[in-house]
Amino acid sequence: MATNETVIYGRSYQSRKPVRIELAGGTIKSIAETSERSIAETSDIKASEYLIAPGLTDLQVNGYAGFDLNTDPLIPETVREISVKLWSEGVTTFFPTVITNSRENILRSVCAIAEACQLFPEAVAAVGGIHLEGPFISPDDGARGAHPAEHVRPPDWNLFSRWQEACGGMIRIITLSPEWPGAADFIRRASESGVTVAIGHTSATPEQIREAVAAGATLSTHLGNGSHQMLPRHRNYIWEQLAADELFATMISDGFHLPDALMKVFMRTKPGRMILVSDATGLTGMTPGDYNTHIGGKVTLTPEGKLHMRGNPDMLAGSGKSLIHCVETLTSKGLATLAEALDMAGRIPYGLAGLPGEAVLSGGGVADLVLIREGIDGLRVVRTIKAGVTVFRTDL
Repeated sequence: MATNETVIYGRSYQSRKPVRIELAGGTIKSIAETSERSIAETSDIKASEYLIAPGLTDLQVNGYAGFDLNTDPLIPETVREISVKLWSEGVTTFFPTVITNSRENILRSVCAIAEACQLFPEAVAAVGGIHLEGPFISPDDGARGAHPAEHVRPPDWNLFSRWQEACGGMIRIITLSPEWPGAADFIRRASESGVTVAIGHTSATPEQIREAVAAGATLSTHLGNGSHQMLPRHRNYIWEQLAADELFATMISDGFHLPDALMKVFMRTKPGRMILVSDATGLTGMTPGDYNTHIGGKVTLTPEGKLHMRGNPDMLAGSGKSLIHCVETLTSKGLATLAEALDMAGRIPYGLAGLPGEAVLSGGGVADLVLIREGIDGLRVVRTIKAGVTVFRTDL
């Protein structure tokens, strides 16, 4: 049951020192270091074991726990279920992701998400906007990923405007490939309208990448994935995006999508500009086993959380892990400190998305918080607070 919070205790995820945080009106009114004794005197006797961090912001969620955002027809209740279930994963903001499909299907899907926000405003308070991944992507095998080839098309401003108008301007991120003629003009218009333009699923040349950045692209979608198996050694779109200081980049750090060395290079190349995404699917959080999906067909979810085509472990079929597990992967491998990984999953994506306020653990920051317990079995979310209201809590 949701409860309003006024004061919480725990340890800062940055300093690990005991802190007292006072909340008011959906923001952090104040934060101050306190003593172990003060924490011990609170009603929550385990508070000293909890790290407090800004809530997680997931820019790419295709589904979760048996609910898929790319089914047709998408119903508002699906959006509500995903939003509520993601509270338990510490996600206080997420972007429902609609992938390449027919014009009519995309229209129905974005309208269903907008309708969910009207019907269930409290339950879907975590929805930060819609991420439209496609259909203006590369038609090439490999670069296209699992997106259906028959619906891939060149950027079309009038079509995009129709979708945007129908959902009340809720499309806040669009992933496209700048390889198409006229892509730069589309990127410029989208950027000027306040939409974050991301480069992804692309076969673009280095020159086209640079043109896209000059036109206003500010993000790379799951860099290193949704790409060709073989690339030119020097002149290719991954190097070019890494070299573009203007671009933030997301990566799926689930331990399966990218090798450790590549993630390490990405983070070193773009310090402060790397963002973690789950790219979660409807099978994320489900019992391991074999499944039949409408996108991908027959797949297997392993006990470790790897989702692959049945009988072919080398061919991934999406992500089977949530964002907190992506954080845990980086820290367990020694690729980032917990504070660094939490920033890549919370503070940095929240800021990039242009959401109200700042996701910082300081006075004036938004009161979207997650309390985490570290243990021998990894990271566990024990409480999630959205706008000063506890929406998930468990006793561990």
